[in-house]
Amino acid sequence: MTAKPTVLFVCVHNAGRSQMAAGYLTALAQGRIEVLSAGSEPKDQINPVAIAAMAEDGIDIANNVPKILTTEAVKDSDVVITMGCGDACPIFPGKRYEDWKLDDPAGQGIESVRPIRDDIKARIQVLLAELLPAQV
Repeated sequence: MTAKPTVLFVCVHNAGRSQMAAGYLTALAQGRIEVLSAGSEPKDQINPVAIAAMAEDGIDIANNVPKILTTEAVKDSDVVITMGCGDACPIFPGKRYEDWKLDDPAGQGIESVRPIRDDIKARIQVLLAELLPAQV
């Protein structure tokens, strides 16, 4: 792994789960980790309920833009975390892959999105401790 690890979060639309995960890791890593997110079929905007749920926890993802998943993004990452995108993510030897089983916040209200957000935050805290064990 490089001196500054790169983590890529991938979900289908890059509008909810992967954006929330990227928001948390960006905030909690404080510049010590390069954070990327992408989708296999990105939407044209971030899920407004995901934006609201993150804002409740002090994280602003309102200006983020969904991005298309590229082979280069996967190649450039040390850790690739997928969230329900199945086989759309290319696999390269020597990388760490995880698949986080999370409900899709698309079309759900804030009451349903909060537990997804909280689950993502807990997973991010574990990931951060694994990637930067001496610094957490």
